[in-house]
Amino acid sequence: MRDDPSVTSLVTRAQDGDQQAWDALVERYAPLIWSICRRHQLGDADAHDVSQNVWLHLVHQLGNLRVPAALPGWLATTTARECIKALRAARRLHGAGHVLEADNIPDYQSGIVEQELLLAERHAALREAFIHLPQGCQQLLTLLIKDPPMPYLQISAAVGIPVGSIGPSRSRCLQKLRRHPAIAALANIEAQTLGSELTAQTTA
Repeated sequence: MRDDPSVTSLVTRAQDGDQQAWDALVERYAPLIWSICRRHQLGDADAHDVSQNVWLHLVHQLGNLRVPAALPGWLATTTARECIKALRAARRLHGAGHVLEADNIPDYQSGIVEQELLLAERHAALREAFIHLPQGCQQLLTLLIKDPPMPYLQISAAVGIPVGSIGPSRSRCLQKLRRHPAIAALANIEAQTLGSELTAQTTA
């Protein structure tokens, strides 16, 4: 896992015209885009169109990314918007009297869409941060989240540290995870969004 180039490196190289870096970005994040399309219940054709539109948007916006590590969040946000556009276009095409499975989503579920978007952004940012942790941290955190839980004695034997050091080591690893640019950028985006919502509520 440690051999994977960081998203920051790939974005920087792609901005400089490196085709291999661009191809690596597409390969890495195409599943994220596809999963968001599926959550919006798009068919294969619409999902393909959305995917093409997202990558086309990125071609034009790649040079404007101020925080390359925030690319997963940008892709998730852009994909969700394109999915909504596709659903609205399908509604207009088929008319109000025709029920579309992909568009049969009541307005009150809009909050669910936002939650799914946030979840997709978090998963992408977490994956990016995790693969750049030291190998020991990756191993420790992986063992700590096993289901069913793994006894500390077994974890101690597996990673080669005393049982009493597992808690402090976990804290240090989580701190490194939180400091990764992908996590920090997502936290800033969420904080800005929350600030905007609070401002809108107080000025309404």
